[in-house]
Amino acid sequence: MSSFSPKILASPLPDGFFDRDAQTLAKDLLGKVIRHRVDDVWLSARIIETEAYYLAEKGSHASLGYTEKRKALFLDGGHIYMYYARGGDSLNFSAQGPGNAVLIKSAYPWVDEVSGPGSLAQMLLNNPDASGRPRPAQKLCAGQTLLCKALGLKVPMWDAKRFDPQRLYVEDVNLTPAQIIQTTRLGIPGGRDEHLMYRFVDAGYAAYCTRNPLRRGQVEGRDYVLI
Repeated sequence: MSSFSPKILASPLPDGFFDRDAQTLAKDLLGKVIRHRVDDVWLSARIIETEAYYLAEKGSHASLGYTEKRKALFLDGGHIYMYYARGGDSLNFSAQGPGNAVLIKSAYPWVDEVSGPGSLAQMLLNNPDASGRPRPAQKLCAGQTLLCKALGLKVPMWDAKRFDPQRLYVEDVNLTPAQIIQTTRLGIPGGRDEHLMYRFVDAGYAAYCTRNPLRRGQVEGRDYVLI
């Protein structure tokens, strides 16, 4: 018998939630839960790290111009933009204004009545470490490609698509970060607006994101700010 439960289909965030300024969206996505249904199992993760991108700054894909591959970036807020990065898949959501978007940088496994222990077990199987052993759960989605691998998200399946409440959506589970860290984005080449503080991290989960912004040597007011 299928374990798919239709009772959760009323909870996805509406498209209008995404049709806002990219930095506003990046902050407000922290604490939200991504749910992806694979067969009859909902794989889920709480967003803990995001990055905002704009058409007008050099760090974005959109700044390189419109192509068919980048078309999702130029569509209305709430379209999915996926691309390959460092040999894996990356998940982005278009924001308000052509070329503006938010990269989902990392997340934390989420278990509840919809996505139970079986969900986490499947995510662990999806994303073993380099030796084939299970990763620690708290590091399972600690990076944009690790997140997509754990959730089973693939570029060919989702790029330039809208959310589908029966397969992939983002949900507000009424969790708001007590504090947000704002800092510079990761992996931006020199001379491409690498100084812009468009990266946002749920402070309570800083140790589990791509790179801890509170690591030794980082100075508040210089390297990051708390908001």
